[in-house]
Amino acid sequence: MSALLRYASTKNISLIKATSGLTFAVCCVYGVKKSFQLWLPNANRKLANKQEDVEENHSVSSIAGQTDNRGDSIVGEDGSNNKGSTPSINKIFLQQLLKILKIIIPSVKSKEFGLLLLHTATLITRTFLSVYVASLDSHIVRSIVRRDAKSFALMLMKWLFVAIPATFVNSLIRFLESQLSLAFRNRLVNYSYEMYFKNQTYYKVSNMDSRLTNVDQCLTEDITMFSQQVAHIYSHVSKPLLDIAVVTGTLSLVQIRKGAFSYEPALIALVVIYVTGKVLRALSPKFGELVAEEASRKGYLRYAHSRVIANAEEIAFYAGHKVEQNLLMQSYRRLVEQMDILFCKRFWYIMLEQFLMKYVWSASGLTMVAIPIITADGIRRDGTKYSDDPDGGVTERTKAYTFAKSLLGNGADAIERLMSSLKEITELAGYTSRVHEMLEVFEDMANNLYQRRTVTSQDANDNNFATSDTRLVIKGEIIETASTGIILENLPIITPNGDVVVSSLTLTMEPGTHLLITGPNGCGKSSLFRILSGLWPVYNGKLYRPRNCSMFYIPQRPYMSVGSLRDQVIYPDTKEDMLTRGFADSDLWRILAIVNLQNIVHREGGWDALSDWKDVLSGGEKQRMGMARLFYHRPQFALLDECTSAVSIDVEASIYQTAKDTGITLLTITHRPSLWKFHDKVLQFDGEGGWRLEVLDSNVRLTLREEKQRIEMQLSGVAEAEHRLRELCLILGEDSRLLENIDKRHEEDKLLSPTHDVDRLPASAIEIEEDED
Repeated sequence: MSALLRYASTKNISLIKATSGLTFAVCCVYGVKKSFQLWLPNANRKLANKQEDVEENHSVSSIAGQTDNRGDSIVGEDGSNNKGSTPSINKIFLQQLLKILKIIIPSVKSKEFGLLLLHTATLITRTFLSVYVASLDSHIVRSIVRRDAKSFALMLMKWLFVAIPATFVNSLIRFLESQLSLAFRNRLVNYSYEMYFKNQTYYKVSNMDSRLTNVDQCLTEDITMFSQQVAHIYSHVSKPLLDIAVVTGTLSLVQIRKGAFSYEPALIALVVIYVTGKVLRALSPKFGELVAEEASRKGYLRYAHSRVIANAEEIAFYAGHKVEQNLLMQSYRRLVEQMDILFCKRFWYIMLEQFLMKYVWSASGLTMVAIPIITADGIRRDGTKYSDDPDGGVTERTKAYTFAKSLLGNGADAIERLMSSLKEITELAGYTSRVHEMLEVFEDMANNLYQRRTVTSQDANDNNFATSDTRLVIKGEIIETASTGIILENLPIITPNGDVVVSSLTLTMEPGTHLLITGPNGCGKSSLFRILSGLWPVYNGKLYRPRNCSMFYIPQRPYMSVGSLRDQVIYPDTKEDMLTRGFADSDLWRILAIVNLQNIVHREGGWDALSDWKDVLSGGEKQRMGMARLFYHRPQFALLDECTSAVSIDVEASIYQTAKDTGITLLTITHRPSLWKFHDKVLQFDGEGGWRLEVLDSNVRLTLREEKQRIEMQLSGVAEAEHRLRELCLILGEDSRLLENIDKRHEEDKLLSPTHDVDRLPASAIEIEEDED
């Protein structure tokens, strides 16, 4: 110890400086120790989490195979068996953010990267301007203390001159932040829209998958908020870091140059910042989770409004406005409750944040500035001391105090913005999670990977269509061939909910052989069209289709697009596509004449007339417009799903006959007997999983239908007559030989019927070929 004291005396090290240095060294060692203690458990925790994930997945897979008392396997609410994670600042958030950043900044040669560099240069310029302005402020204060009017005027002119570029740089920072946000949004919107409209993802994401309930909000508000937050946080993180570095370096150089270097201010700053960060981190609410839930409830409220708008006529017919109003108010109240929770948590957090960062830090800053000024004499470059001045160094101390206070104020603001940005980064985690989930779902749709909130039927498990976790497995094949027909081999019809409508369907559809499809509701008629069109996957079997096979589907309620009258006929082509194909307006006129719609051209004001065609055209006109599209596109196969139910029989017959004459092969779902004569075969579903394909003889089928209706009319009063006969026998006390025969027949039927339940066998397909004679 004595040796250390002798060494200190030779080096002119005072007891205060030695104590300060020792304290600073101890704090550094303690900080390294605490950091190591934090890093080591994190590494061990990662290994433990991996092991827990393996064990959890093993346990989940064993539980997923269990069924309820109905024999149905139940999938979790999110369509998977993995537990959802709340958005927060962690490794997952960084991975998701990095993936999205690669999309919005694709390369160093992109516009976005150029804006980022320009924005960074502007932030650097603003930081050095702040240092220069602080220096000018100190000179102005010194001239005031010295009562030097000439120096004061000169410094004031410099200060005003610097204000012009300073204000320009400040405005440029905000402008570039807005431009950067807009550039990020444009890049992300273009990428998302391209994925959304690729491979019919817009259909699959709503009908085949249930992870995105409000995809419209994800594509609009979530992308907008994410882009704004990323651009805003970049400014509020990069500039504070730069400010802290520049302020620290400038103050350290000034202290060393003036002989006032001391460890106490740095130690005070470290302790105050460390304690503030610990307190705010410990008491900070989960803003990421709260913001994500608020965005989700906003999206559901928007969806509820759009549902009322889309179904306004049906709701008005049923007078269901009270029910819909209650549903909307319930959705709005859920949103308000979530917003109240967020506002309350922000209120207490901001109050604590302001107390620590405004008042505690201000007191600490004054102490940091006062220590070197009070304890040091101050030495100029020529070796003279400030205390030797006539005023005792008051002027120079005032200048140094003003300069240091201004820089410390900038540094404190930078640290405050940096710590406040933690809350904004947490909110960004919520938007990042939603945008990343949207892009992930779009990628899964492109790869035919679906997750749906569903109860998978036992039939799907029995036929090996589902895995152990009840997800449907796509084992089928779609094969393009050089033939001209469509062939289905052992192809099942399975709904997205996992219901097996038909376990196996085998048939061949050749061009020119028109097929009529009949059966009760829910038997798989429209589902077959969805599989042929590629909307639903082929879960098993094989589907052979010709290369470049053109199919055109016309539903019962055709879609009317936004655009002119011409656009309604040629949809989904544009006018340029129409001209490229060699069509003119005169050709469209002839097409409308086929469907008896040529009068609407004059009625609506010509081909370029714009209107809300969904409301302008009647139900029958919309159906005939759908058939007009058929004659414009002239596909190889036409999938017609009750598409002329509101069209008169004579116009309907003319349309179908023209379609056949044009060479279009018809696959028709209809209940109208008047259309039977336009088809060659009939595919009949029984609604129990069975089907039958046979040659269609319209005359024989009409005769059988008339006989069926006649027998129905004859038997319509049999039950009432039998009941009345029993009443008369009871009143008269007599027997009836007819009733005895009826009762005897019922007893025989009971004896012949099975006494226990028997599993329904899969219906076999019966194909009746046409006789060679």
